[in-house]
Amino acid sequence: HAAPPHRRPGAVAKPTKRPIPMTESEFLNVSDALFERIQSALDAAGAEVESLLQGNVLELEFDDGSKVIVNRHVPNSEMWLAGKSGGFHFRQDASGNWLDTRDGGEFFARLAAMISQQSGQAFCF
Repeated sequence: HAAPPHRRPGAVAKPTKRPIPMTESEFLNVSDALFERIQSALDAAGAEVESLLQGNVLELEFDDGSKVIVNRHVPNSEMWLAGKSGGFHFRQDASGNWLDTRDGGEFFARLAAMISQQSGQAFCF
């Protein structure tokens, strides 16, 4: 029984960072916690940001009137970010990290950069 041509004999397949399948209920619970983490971090930092959570959308409005939108996209179990720097889609991997579906960037790092850019104040989670 020969090994497939793309793998050395005895080689172990590397684990992949595939999204974990979630039920809608699980996704709603996980994304609720994510919304809470964002709002708590903004409060703790004393950031000059108005936040409004309505249904699946958390809107962050800055002094200059610009906004960052965090959208819970239930059909795909994704979190979407939109702001001046663009729009991004994130899925949770098996380790619980929310990673950009295009470049693998981490959700909270990307959001912190967007908040810093649009507020003019350093911000991190």
